[in-house]
Amino acid sequence: MTKMALGAHPFLLGFDQLERLVERTAKSGNDGYPPYNIEQIGETRFRITLALAGFREEDLSITLEDRQLVIRGRQADDAEGRAFLHRGIATRQFQRSFVIADGVEVAGAEMENGLLHVDLHRAVPETVVQTIKISPKG
Repeated sequence: MTKMALGAHPFLLGFDQLERLVERTAKSGNDGYPPYNIEQIGETRFRITLALAGFREEDLSITLEDRQLVIRGRQADDAEGRAFLHRGIATRQFQRSFVIADGVEVAGAEMENGLLHVDLHRAVPETVVQTIKISPKG
């Protein structure tokens, strides 16, 4: 028996891009750093919060590339001349990606107490009813 691709299912007309999004999301297997929350803060508003202790605003970049929100961080290692007895605070670079649905826009980002908040807004689509005329054959 042949396995049918997700985008080729007859009930998913026009959703051929869905399979690519699922594959891209699965391939972006992050190692869990930095930890994050995604919360709904209103009917059409969402917030992604990343825990970024020790990062400054200038250490971070946020880009939106082909419906993919990419947050990158790179800290300068200022440990020269310091002797750590225990080093448990990570000073490493990271990249965290989120696939954003069509109609969702990034409203802004702010850094507060070591937490990066990225706010998203989904525009409510206008309901359109369209009548299709059936023309006679001939």
